[in-house]
Amino acid sequence: MRRKEENREDAKFFLWIILASIPTGLMGIFFKDWFESFFSKPKLVGGMLLITGLILWLTRWVKKEGKPLGQMRWFDAILVGIAQGFAIIPGISRSGATISAGLFCGLDRELCGKFSFLLSIPAILGATLLEIKKMDSGGALLTTLTGTAIAFGVGILALTILIKIIKMGKIFNFSYYCCGMGILMIIL
Repeated sequence: MRRKEENREDAKFFLWIILASIPTGLMGIFFKDWFESFFSKPKLVGGMLLITGLILWLTRWVKKEGKPLGQMRWFDAILVGIAQGFAIIPGISRSGATISAGLFCGLDRELCGKFSFLLSIPAILGATLLEIKKMDSGGALLTTLTGTAIAFGVGILALTILIKIIKMGKIFNFSYYCCGMGILMIIL
């Protein structure tokens, strides 16, 4: 009986990841070039870092106890997916946006971290596929795939540390770094 319930929860988790990937994918397809144009505007990127800092800082007031996976709704998944879509904008932290969105939806802290990480996989694969289509040599493809694999490995290591920080309710501490970097980019 317990195994059946675990399988049901795993299937629900997978479904929420697919559902959350839809707004991210649509935003990436339709607004990618517009969002990427921001890279040439450092002051705008600095402003987006300030917004990331503010969002992270606001997580200070999120309740310690959150909803487990069994109580997560489809609407929560959509909101987290939209947050990830906005993270295409340079200066908006993808993990910061998705974890914060999950926390604001009232989800369990550990669930927010795991969901954020697993949600990154389809986004990274989708972005990689879009870039692969632009490449004309095997060397560039190998470089891209190697970089993707390394980023995935580093992401797993970072997630382990990040989940501990999230469980303690200390993700807001990253807000100071984001705000400091944002101010520097605007000034310089």
